[in-house]
Amino acid sequence: MQEQSFLTDIANQFGSGESSLIDFLINIFITIILSYIIGLVYSKYGNSLSNRKKLTQTFVLIAVTVMLVISIVKSSLALSLGLVGALSIVRFRTAIKEPEELVYFFVAIALGLGMGANQRIVTLIGAVIIIFYIVIQNYNSVKRTVQQNLIITLSNTSDKALDENQILDILKKHSSQLSLRRLDEVNNTTELSLSVEFTDFNDIINAKNDLKTLGDIQFSFIENY
Repeated sequence: MQEQSFLTDIANQFGSGESSLIDFLINIFITIILSYIIGLVYSKYGNSLSNRKKLTQTFVLIAVTVMLVISIVKSSLALSLGLVGALSIVRFRTAIKEPEELVYFFVAIALGLGMGANQRIVTLIGAVIIIFYIVIQNYNSVKRTVQQNLIITLSNTSDKALDENQILDILKKHSSQLSLRRLDEVNNTTELSLSVEFTDFNDIINAKNDLKTLGDIQFSFIENY
């Protein structure tokens, strides 16, 4: 009797018997496939500097876990309140280095929520639209001319003063836009800081090579956020 009661509770948990259990298995299979595809898209088209392949391994786990939780609590008010209480006690702290990572985590969570709520069509359509948008955006960014805005800092490494005019002529030749940010001169040391916009990576390399021909100077190229 106890075994039969246990099986009945399981059947009631999943709704109306065998058909709901099959739906659950279909949903979890679709969740795995979609979250795996999202991981592949992130690995190929993501711009994050972190280890993207390692991070994609968590997408499937996150999506399936969320889907499982929603499948369990959606038919029970008591379980829903219990989940709220549990989440208020346990704090999840994940180090998100870049906003792009957070966006993909939300996509994985959205897949789990949609499939857990048994909204297959809406979730599938949403996933296809998101993937299509990422691919199109990446295709357009490859075709678009690169605008690289950098801060270039230069200083002399000897008692010889910097030739500012010669430096400006070199940078003007290779850049599309140039503006002075800072000029410091203390004793025999001069430091020059410029905001420079390049349209091509080769221009950056050529500017660097020309600056090296000036002699006793040191310089650094830093991205201007």
